Amino acid sequence: MADVCVLDHLVVTAPALEAGICFVEKALGCKMQPGGQHVRLGTHNALLRVGDDSYLEVIAIDPSAAPISRARWFDLDSSSATNSSPRFATWVMRTPDIAATVSNMQCDVGPVETMSRGELEWLITIPKDGRLIYDGVMPSIIEWKTDSLPASRLPLSGVSLLRLELHHPEIHVVQTQLEQCGFRGPVTFHSCSSTATAELRAVFETPGGTVTLSSNAQ
Repeated sequence: MADVCVLDHLVVTAPALEAGICFVEKALGCKMQPGGQHVRLGTHNALLRVGDDSYLEVIAIDPSAAPISRARWFDLDSSSATNSSPRFATWVMRTPDIAATVSNMQCDVGPVETMSRGELEWLITIPKDGRLIYDGVMPSIIEWKTDSLPASRLPLSGVSLLRLELHHPEIHVVQTQLEQCGFRGPVTFHSCSSTATAELRAVFETPGGTVTLSSNAQ
């Protein structure tokens, strides 16, 4: 296909936004930028540019938000997200045509929803129960409805993403579906035993050298 899908951003979930920011800044030796609120889902975030058109997001439940009657995205309502340490949880794939991309997916990635934050508008897949698909190894899908991508609006951070490693017992399913969508990017696919825990590893070049964030880190 002429238009390809690419890695848009990485998602770090946290029990509180401040805890997530401290976690990322300590690990990567950087300064995160303020994000904003997602009113419909009762969350807020902070951002870090990690490439020309990619970024890292820390996201948490916003304690000042009004109650909502639906599941939040990125499994934020689970006890593992609200009671544990910040965690590299999943990633988001960008597409120029979300309807076409979703139609190519063989697994249920959730309905496409309209979202906004400030002047930013986008479409994104959100499973109805808020779960992480294939333990977070399968990405959410996003289509931005803005003239410029969010990453290009962020200052250079001195941190760059070298690659994203995906480990899963059914990694062939993930890889096949992403290839069917025309995905291209610095992502490698790794099979692990059926008894092993799925894992995402993001490898960065930072001012202090190469650093890896793992979804399984304690």
